[in-house]
Amino acid sequence: MTLHLIDNLVILSYLIVLLLIGLFMRNAKKTGHDLFLGGKTFKWPLIGFTLFATNVSPMMLVSYAGLAYTTGIVGANFEWLAWPFLILLSMVFLPYYFAGKVTTMPEFMMQRYGKRAYSFLTGYTLFSILVIWLGGSLYAGGIIVSQILNIPLWVAMVVTVVIATSYTAVGGLAAIIKTDVFQSVVIISGSAVLVVLALLKIGSIDNLVQGVPSHFWHLFRSSSDDYPWYAILLGYPVVGVYYFCTDQNIVQKVLAAKSIEEGQRGSIFLVVLKIFTPMLFLFPGILCLVLYPDLANSDRAYITMVTNILPTGLVGLLIAGLSAALINAIATALNSFSTVFTLDVYKRAINPTADAVKLKHIGQIVTIVAAILAVFIGFSFSLIGKNLFNITQGIAGFIAPPLTVVFLLGVLWRRATRFSADLTMYGGGALCLIISFLYFLKIPSEAFWPHFMLLSFYLCIGLMAFMIIVSLMSKPDENSNVQTLREVNKASGIKTNKKIWLLWTVLAVIMISLYIIFK
Repeated sequence: MTLHLIDNLVILSYLIVLLLIGLFMRNAKKTGHDLFLGGKTFKWPLIGFTLFATNVSPMMLVSYAGLAYTTGIVGANFEWLAWPFLILLSMVFLPYYFAGKVTTMPEFMMQRYGKRAYSFLTGYTLFSILVIWLGGSLYAGGIIVSQILNIPLWVAMVVTVVIATSYTAVGGLAAIIKTDVFQSVVIISGSAVLVVLALLKIGSIDNLVQGVPSHFWHLFRSSSDDYPWYAILLGYPVVGVYYFCTDQNIVQKVLAAKSIEEGQRGSIFLVVLKIFTPMLFLFPGILCLVLYPDLANSDRAYITMVTNILPTGLVGLLIAGLSAALINAIATALNSFSTVFTLDVYKRAINPTADAVKLKHIGQIVTIVAAILAVFIGFSFSLIGKNLFNITQGIAGFIAPPLTVVFLLGVLWRRATRFSADLTMYGGGALCLIISFLYFLKIPSEAFWPHFMLLSFYLCIGLMAFMIIVSLMSKPDENSNVQTLREVNKASGIKTNKKIWLLWTVLAVIMISLYIIFK
């Protein structure tokens, strides 16, 4: 692939500005607290955009376009079904997190269930960040960079992670959030132009509709489809709770809000942006099938459209935005990994007396180590033999069940005991990981296993029943200070603005209407 000189200059200029922002934030922020939470000074527009940028990473752009190239708009379910779980995050989980003054999810586990649960979630969180966020983002970014520069995949991943590591190590979360807004605007605008120009090239909406199979326009599919409706409706909530309410990468952005109301409004803003996501990031895959039906790898659909449809200059701008978003996605994951390891492993278990400067230095070292591990994990994704969407969703589906169960029961049911949580996390976590290895290795056979989203649902229901039974059969925790949501709000002085609930109601009506339109 050959880019015009103007495009190359745009990309180079964009990346230089990005690195300068990171250096500026290094000089502006001096403490470990600033490195991990950006000083807790951000308002809802920044929170919404940075959540969007984290959620709509190059990994999602590549995987969504690839999914749409082979299956149509079924991937819209993974965006339009997110709103109930963002309500759960902002109205149920967030008050607990703010009241507990936590920085990491393991800290919340310590407060709710004790040291053993804390230790488990620390390791589990580090594992999930390395595999899903870092490995998946690097693989997706490697595809983009290798196709643009015509270099091997592993070289592309190394180049990308070196830039991202230097960026996050000096700038921290504040640098990440500050650049997310502009990158979100660039990607949204560029993708919108891409869709319009591709439609003009196809000729009409009718040509587009007739150019792909009719089932491409259905949100819910039959049992014979790769994504049957019942698998989505049953399996998505398991991953939805885990991803939006307990994942360090997402929650850390909301915890950086100036106040709980700013965090809630930021979550609402994310849902508004998600309304348009399928049109911007799934449609390019469908359009690509009409224009370029013979791609050997569906994961190359998005970048194929960018480089063949957009005019000179705009190609460079969108690729620069994608590259910067890729750097930020990896930087976010590296920052989250560094935050959890530094605060939940180093400070608690190795050096409890470490000051803020020492913690910041340890966090920077850990960032570099995590980046090296991520390269090997990212490259291994190319050897699995599935498209990126199925890989990442499949892994998340197996990681999610024990955390979804323990977090949900932890905030909604006071009777949930520490003993039951320990058994559910350690036993359930081991069970899920074993099943995931058997599933991906196709042992005993691929036909033996149900759809991975159904499997995730079965695991979640089984673990929830197990934890409830064990809790009822065991003695209540002694000296438990577990509070209901109402008690948490009262004790911390948190009062939910009625306008917040009104906005959620309006959004719920809009999302339900979309499903009625697309049947």
